[in-house]
This record gives sequence, C-alpha cells and structure tokens, in this order.
Amino acid sequence: MTENEVEVLIVGGGPVGLATSIELSRHGVSSLLVEKHEGTSIFPKARLVSTRTMEIVRSWGVQSAVEEAGLPRDDSLALGIGPTLTSPDFRREVARIHEDAPQSPTYNYICAQDGFEVILRELAESLPGGEVRFATRMTRLAVDDDGVTATIADADGERQVRARYVVAADGSRSGVRESLGVAVTGPPPLSHMVSVLFDADLGTLLHDRLGALYFVYGEVYCAVESVDNRRRWTLQTGYEPDQGESASDFTHESCIELVRAAVGVADLPVRIVGMLPWIQQAVVAEEFRSGRVFLVGDAAHVATPQGGFGMNCGIQDAHNLAWKLASVLRGEAGDALLDTYSTERRPVADWTVQESLRNALITIDMMEDRLTMQEAGDLQAHRRRAEGLVLGYRYESPAVIADGTQAPAPEDPYETYLPTARPGHRAPHVWLSHRGRQVSTLDLLGTSLTLLSPAGSGWDVAAAQAADRLDVPLDVLLISPDDPAFPTSPTWAKEYGLTDTGAVLIRPDGHVAWRCAEGVPAADDLVKAVDAVLCRG
Repeated sequence: MTENEVEVLIVGGGPVGLATSIELSRHGVSSLLVEKHEGTSIFPKARLVSTRTMEIVRSWGVQSAVEEAGLPRDDSLALGIGPTLTSPDFRREVARIHEDAPQSPTYNYICAQDGFEVILRELAESLPGGEVRFATRMTRLAVDDDGVTATIADADGERQVRARYVVAADGSRSGVRESLGVAVTGPPPLSHMVSVLFDADLGTLLHDRLGALYFVYGEVYCAVESVDNRRRWTLQTGYEPDQGESASDFTHESCIELVRAAVGVADLPVRIVGMLPWIQQAVVAEEFRSGRVFLVGDAAHVATPQGGFGMNCGIQDAHNLAWKLASVLRGEAGDALLDTYSTERRPVADWTVQESLRNALITIDMMEDRLTMQEAGDLQAHRRRAEGLVLGYRYESPAVIADGTQAPAPEDPYETYLPTARPGHRAPHVWLSHRGRQVSTLDLLGTSLTLLSPAGSGWDVAAAQAADRLDVPLDVLLISPDDPAFPTSPTWAKEYGLTDTGAVLIRPDGHVAWRCAEGVPAADDLVKAVDAVLCRG
C-alpha cells in the first residue's frame, strides 16, 4: 500500500471543502482533498453567495467568474409571495441594495451551487500545493500524537495518507464527526422535504416578477427558487412520514402536477430534471475541534435553507481556520491558536443557525395558519436583509486583544451592520484612491498580518523593528488623507477609530486583532500584540 504525505487532509469536496483547499494553498500549506462523488454537485442546492463570501471570492480573484455564472443582482435579489406564481395578488419585495452598498466593495449574489462549485474546483486544482481527488473515499482514520493516518480508496485501490491535521467537510451526516463521538445540539428535525429540479419556460411568464425565492400558499404550499431565471428552477415542499407519506410518493407525474399548481398554469410544459429528499434541521456540533481533527461547514453546523446562510457560514469557517493551521505548521504560532477556531466560530454558527430557524418558523407558521399571508410576507420581506448577521459578527478569544471599547449595538443586530474596527470585528471597508484607481481597504489585505496606520505616524519603523524580532511576516500599509504617494482617503482613520498616531493590526482572515487608537509607536507594543494573537505565550 503506497503512502502520501501532506500537511492537511480535507474530507469532502463541496463548496466548504474546496474553499478550505483554496485557503490552505494561498497560505502555502500542502493539502489533499478527497470527495466520494465523481464530480461537483449536479443539484443547485445552495444559491446565495453572501456579501462576506463575495468579499472572500473577490480576494481569490474569481469574483467576475461567479458573477458571470450567476444572476444579475437587480433581477434576482427579490422575494415573492402569492397563491401561485402568476396570481394577480402576487407580492414582490426587492433587496435594499443601495442602502447596503457603502458597507462592502461587493454584495450578495445568486450563483447556484452546481455552477459555483465548478469555479471553486477549477481554482483549487490550479493552485500549487492543493491536490483534489474526486471519486475517492476515506475508509479509515487513525489519530496519534504526531498526526493522522488515513486510508483512502478509489478505482485503483487503497492507499494510506499521512497528514498533520484533518479538516472534515463531509456534510450534515458527517462520518468523521460521528467517528469522533461529537454530538450535535438543537431541536428535532423541523420537516422532511423534497427539492424538485425542473425545466420550464418561466422566465418569459414571470418577466415582471423575477426573484430569488417565491413562497406559494394556494393549492399547494411550497417554495420555488430560481436557478437561471429562465428555464431552470427548483420547487421545495414537505411530506409527513407520521402520516405514511414518503419521498417515493413524489413520482415523475406528481412532480409535474406540483409545478403546474405552484405556477398556476394547468397545461404548462414541464420537464423534471431530478428530485432530492432532505431533512430541514437546525443543529450545531458541541465541539469544532477534536485534537488534530477540525469540523467545518455542515459537519459542524446545519442551518435551515431559509436565509441562505449555511454554505456561507461554512466558507467563513475555512477562512478562519486556514491561516491558523498555516501559522502553527510554520512554527509561527502556538497550538493554542488552533483552539481559538472553535472558540470563535461556534458562537457565530450558533447565532446563524438560530436565525435560520427563526426564518423557517415564519414559513411554518404561515402554512399552519398561525400567521396570515400578509403577516408572514411582512416578516419574510424584513428578514431578507441580514447584513448585521453576515458582516457584524465578532470574535472573542486569545487571538483578539480587547481595547476596552464597546461593540456597536444596533436596534436589530440581525438586519443592521454598523462598521467598526474594534478588535474582533471584520475590518471595515473604506474606498481608497490608489495608483489612479479606486480600491477597498479589504483589497489591500493579504495572507499575512497587516498593520494599517496613517502615513507619517512612525508605525512603519516600529513594525520593521518588530518584524526582525518576531520572525513573522508583517505587512505594513500606510494611508494618507491626500498624499498620492500613498493610498489616500480623507476619512479612513476616523472610520477605523484612529488618530494620526494610531495603528490597527488585521489578521489574515480580515478581522481586527489589535488596535492602538493613539500613542507613541513602539516595537515592544507590537511584538507583545503579535505574540498574544499567535498564542506564543
């Protein structure tokens, strides 16, 4: 039996596993991804790419590819509700894109998972250090003090892989999680569902009411989702096992009748492409780390699909974990930095899952007549905006140095995002003028710790002295109000809560690690901060 050696083994090749491979490669870490299926998803399960995920996609250089594969924002970021898709009393609510525009250099996008995964796979396979193998299963996993030994099997037989760490991205029924004995917490399953992928010429029929999601409450209760806003759509509805119903009841003929009833056109030409049973649930794993094994994505947390949070939360898991694994593997950080993955991500996952549950209960209450269509529609339209959840989450852990300031307290933390450079929060987006073009502060962050400070503050000198002592890569970005020799913005320092002598240290995942609002630049202070953030005590 042959043996491969890599630094990280990734189990699962969905969007989160592929994102993990991409991030590890960007940080110079070798990895092997194994996925049991023969190729990327053929079913458009997830569709919403959130603002934060679009920022990460932008940093990978594939934002334009995602937008080309997806739907135009103005046509797709809308919610519809009515007795049928064509009924006269149909209601349509559009996303408030212009209100959210100042918060990011990009915004939510609808790009169905079957197309999104192709882009991620091509990128993962193109980067050095990341090997991607589909049609390959992990059949055994043994963990010891120095690493892990896994047995993987494909059409050519079995082989062993030796790795320092394992990242389990193997979905809601994670075999890795179960083998570790990690329990999940949350309510019982909410419902048993089926998704029907179908082909029908609805783009012309719905030209004045296009959207990402439609709730139908007439002859049938269901949700209809656009895939390409032309011919490809999915219909989601439930069944009751306690009443003797099963997924097998959804025959080809019955699925056609369901689609016709939801659309409101009795003789609509429909072709059923596929049907996927699934369980709607909202659970979170009790731990995200077990020694050398880390859970990400649905292996760590399962959200209801309402809100489109699940895949995005998983990609943020990968973004948080990869730089920490890289820092420890390079000997730059202590093992305790890896503990902060669970410390930081589990509260975010719990909040995300709970908000997805609230969204799902609105629909359930409407279908069970506890809410009127008007009441449910008002709630659903309001909760389509979730920038507070998507951008406003924060981390509290040893990898963040508190500065004594209070976190922003919006009236609705789910809906409203208030930018802040307070440690633990995502670094705010501010437009800068740089080399004759407009760039975001986020565009200038790389894979190292980055120190931002006003030009002339002296923190660049302190950073150079600190870097020599730290033996850790440290990027320095000086920003001026008006000197074109630097990136310029007249407002960025104020928006980051800094005076002319202040500085802010940003982690490779874009979150603020440390902030000195004002003071005398000192290499000692910076060394102390970096040592604390990297858990080198």
